[in-house]
Amino acid sequence: MTYKSVTEILEAIKKKDISATEITKEYLKRIKASDDLNCFITLTEDSALNRAKEIDKDISKNNLKPLSGLPIAQKDIFCTKGVKTSCGSKMLDNFISPYDATVVDKLNEAGTIMLGKTNMDEFAMGSSNETSFYGAVKNPWDYEYVPGGSSGGSASAVAARISPCSTGTDTGGSIRQPASLCGICGLKPTYGRVSRFGMIAFASSLDQAGLFTTDALDAAVLLKEISGHDPKDSTSSTVEVPNYHDYCINSDKKNFTVGIPEEFVNDLNDDVKNSFYESVKILENIGCKIKTINLKHTGLGVSAYQVVAPAECSSNLSRFDGVRYGHRSKKSESLESLYRESRSEGFGKEVKRRILVGTYALSAGYYDAYYLKAQKVRNLIAQDFSQAFEKVDLILGPTTPDKAFKIGEKMNDPIAMYLSDVYTVSTNLAGLPAMSIPMGFKEGMPLGLQIIGNHFDEKDILKLSYLYQKETDWHEQEPGA
Repeated sequence: MTYKSVTEILEAIKKKDISATEITKEYLKRIKASDDLNCFITLTEDSALNRAKEIDKDISKNNLKPLSGLPIAQKDIFCTKGVKTSCGSKMLDNFISPYDATVVDKLNEAGTIMLGKTNMDEFAMGSSNETSFYGAVKNPWDYEYVPGGSSGGSASAVAARISPCSTGTDTGGSIRQPASLCGICGLKPTYGRVSRFGMIAFASSLDQAGLFTTDALDAAVLLKEISGHDPKDSTSSTVEVPNYHDYCINSDKKNFTVGIPEEFVNDLNDDVKNSFYESVKILENIGCKIKTINLKHTGLGVSAYQVVAPAECSSNLSRFDGVRYGHRSKKSESLESLYRESRSEGFGKEVKRRILVGTYALSAGYYDAYYLKAQKVRNLIAQDFSQAFEKVDLILGPTTPDKAFKIGEKMNDPIAMYLSDVYTVSTNLAGLPAMSIPMGFKEGMPLGLQIIGNHFDEKDILKLSYLYQKETDWHEQEPGA
C-alpha cells in the first residue's frame, strides 16, 4: 500500500482507488503484526470493519464527508460508547462508557473509522508510558527505549505506521514529548480550542486534546474537524475555527519573526543544540527573522506544574471510590475500608504519588505556601509569553532536552522523569498552542522541534511547520526503513 499520509488516504478514497474496507483491513493487519509494541489496549476490529462497509455504501452514493474512510486510533482517555475506556488503569479496567467524548463524536461525524484504543500512562500521569496497568509501550525506532508519555501508545502507533493518525492529550507535554521521541508531529491546541467533554480529567485547567500525524498538513486537516465550541464544556472557546489546511497551502505568509528563548538552549547537549540550530538556519533561509528573547520564569515551570497538576488530580480522582463505577475491592468490610481498599488496589504507584502530593498542597496550612504560590508563578510565566508575543510571531525551541531514554532508566527517579517535560509544561500553564515536529536524529533516535504560538494561532504554527517540512525530509523517515 502506497498511501501513507492522511491527505493521501483521503484522496485515494475520494478517487475510489481504494475502499474504506480495504484500508481498514490493511491497518488492522499492521496492528496485529506489531503487537509487541503494545500500542493498543483495545482493538475494535469488528466494529471498525462494519463501519468501513457503511462508509463504502455512503461513498458509492457520493455521500462523502471530510474524513470519510480514514482509520484513526483513539487514546484510551476518551470515552467511547460501548467500548472499554480504561485510562490505562486497573481502576477503570471494567468501565464501558455509555457515551462518546466530543472529540470522538466529531471524528465519527467527519467519517473516521476507529481502529482501537491506545495504551497510555495511567490517568495520563507519566512521561514514558511505563505507568500503564497494561504494560509499557515500546518505541518503534528501538524497542529498548520509551516512546514518551502519557500518549505513548498513540505516538508509537503513528510512528510505526500502524495507524495514519491518532488522538492524544497534553497536560504538561503528553502529546509533544512522545511526538518528539517517536519522530512524528504532535499538536497541542490552545486551551479551549478543542472540547474536553468526555475526556477523563487529570488536571482540568491544563488538559487539552490534540493530535498525532506524520506531517503538518495532516494535522491541519484533522484539527479543523475536532475544533469548535461545545456547550457541554464550560471552558470551550467560541473563537472561529479557520480552514487550517487552506491557510497552510494558500497563505503567502513566510516572513515570521521567530523568537528563541535563551532559557531553552543554554543547557542543551551538543547533539541536540546542533540539530536545533540547523533547523534555525532552514527557517532563516525561507525568510524567517530570528530574534533572541527571554522567558525568565519558565525555569520555574516544572516546579509550578508539579504543584498545580497534582492538586487538580487529587480533586478529579476523588470520584473513583469503588462505589459508583470502576474497580471495587472485595476486601472491604465497611464504607471507609471500601474507599481505602478500592483506591489502594485500583491506582498505581505514580497516581498515588501525585494524589498525595496534591492533597498535601491543598491542605490547611500549606495551601498558601505551595498551591497559591504555584499559581502566582503560573501567572508570571503567562506574562512572560504575553510580553514575548508583542515582539515575535512564534517561539522556537527543542521539544525535549534529549532523545528517548531506555525503558526502566528513570522509573525510580521521579525528578529525572519530570524534567523530561522541562520545555513543554510552561505552554500548558499559559494555555498556549504548540507543536512538535521532527528535526533530526541523535544516535539513531528522533529529536523534535517545538513551535509555540500565541492563543489561537494554530494556523501560523501549522504554516511554519509546513514550510519547514517542504525543506526537510525528517518527517518522512520511518523506523526500520
